[in-house]
Amino acid sequence: MMHFTKKLLITAVATAMLAGCTVPGSHLSVDNKNVVTTGSEQEKDISEQVNVYPLTATTAMRFKAKKASSQTNTALDAEIARYQYRIGPGDILNITIWDHPELTIPAGSYRSSAEAGNWVHADGTIFYPYIGQVKVAGKTVTEVREVIAKRLAAYIESPQVDVNVASFRSQKAYITGEINKPGKQAITNVPLTLLDAINSADGLAENADWRNVTLTRNGQEERISLYALMQRGDLTQNRLLRPGDIVHVPRNDAQKVFVMGEVNEPKLLKIDRAGMSLTEALSNVGGINQLSADATGVFVIRSKMTQDVNPSNTNTEQQQRLADIYQLNLSDASALVIGTEFELQPYDVVYVTAAPIVRWNRVITQLVPTITSFNELGEGVLRIRNWP
Repeated sequence: MMHFTKKLLITAVATAMLAGCTVPGSHLSVDNKNVVTTGSEQEKDISEQVNVYPLTATTAMRFKAKKASSQTNTALDAEIARYQYRIGPGDILNITIWDHPELTIPAGSYRSSAEAGNWVHADGTIFYPYIGQVKVAGKTVTEVREVIAKRLAAYIESPQVDVNVASFRSQKAYITGEINKPGKQAITNVPLTLLDAINSADGLAENADWRNVTLTRNGQEERISLYALMQRGDLTQNRLLRPGDIVHVPRNDAQKVFVMGEVNEPKLLKIDRAGMSLTEALSNVGGINQLSADATGVFVIRSKMTQDVNPSNTNTEQQQRLADIYQLNLSDASALVIGTEFELQPYDVVYVTAAPIVRWNRVITQLVPTITSFNELGEGVLRIRNWP
C-alpha cells in the first residue's frame, strides 16, 4: 500500500512539474487575450452554419453542373453581317481619282500605300487638293467616297473616286494574361471575334484558366468560358470585339482543390480545363487509406452563400453559410460511379475521416508513453531510496 501511495504521489508531482515546464514547439494561448466576436458569432454554433447533403445516384445528378454543348450564335452572325469599319484619327487613307493622276499620290517603288496615303489628323480630318479639309472620322469608306466625289464635282466632271484604308491605326483591342503572344490587335475592316483574336495570339498558354476569361468593355466585365467555346463548340461564348475591349486570360492558380484526411497522399490539386470529379481527385491522391479511413465519411466541403426566406416574415434575410458539405458513402466501392458525376469547384476541400477505432488507437498511442514514463519514474525513485 505504501509503495502504491508513493507512486501516486510521484505521478502527481511529475504531472505538476510538466504542466509548468516549457514543451517543444510553438503554442499560442488565447486565455489572457481580448477575443473580439460579434453577437451573431457568439450565438451561432458551427453546426448551424453548414448544410449536409448525402450524395446518392439521384442527388449527384441534381448537383451536376450543366455541360456546355455545341450551338450556333445567330446574334453574332447578324452583328458580323452588318459590320462596317469606322475611320478614326491615326488611320491612313488611300484615295484614288481615276483618270486624274495629278490628284493621286503615287506610292512608287520606295513608298508603301501607308507612307503615301492621307493621314487622318487628331481632329478627324484630312486635307485633299481643291476641296481642302474633309471630316472623315466616324465615317465608313463608302461615306467618305461620297463626300469627296460630291465636293470634287465642282472641279471635275463625274469624278470616279475610290477610297480604302491603307493602314488601320486608330482602333485596337487588347489580349492580356496567359496568352502565347499577348498584346494589342488592330480593329480593321475584317470583323475581329474573340476566337479570331485568341488564334492570332498563338493560342492559350499552358497555365491558362480556360473557364474564367474576362471581357472588359466600357467598364463592364463579362465572364466567358473558352472551354465551352473551343472544346465544346458553344458559339454563344464568342464575341465581336470592339475598340478598347480588353480580353484577359487569368492563370489557373485559383483552380485548386484540397484533398486531406485519411488518403494515401494528401495534396493540393489543380482543376484542368476539362474539370475534375470527386473520383478523379481521390484517384490523384492514391485513393482512401484502406487501413485507417472511414469509407462512409468522404466529404466535400464547399464554401457557400445562401439566401434563406423566413415563411413567417415577408422580408428576405440573407445568412452567410459557412459551408455546404456533401457526403459520399464509399463502403460499397461501386459508389465511385456516383463520385464521377460530382464535379468539384475551386477551393473545395475533400476530406476523408478516420475510422472510430483508428481515432481511439491514436488517443491511446498518445497516452501510453506518458503512463509508461510515470511508472518507470516512480519505480526508479523507489529503487534509489531503498538502495542502501
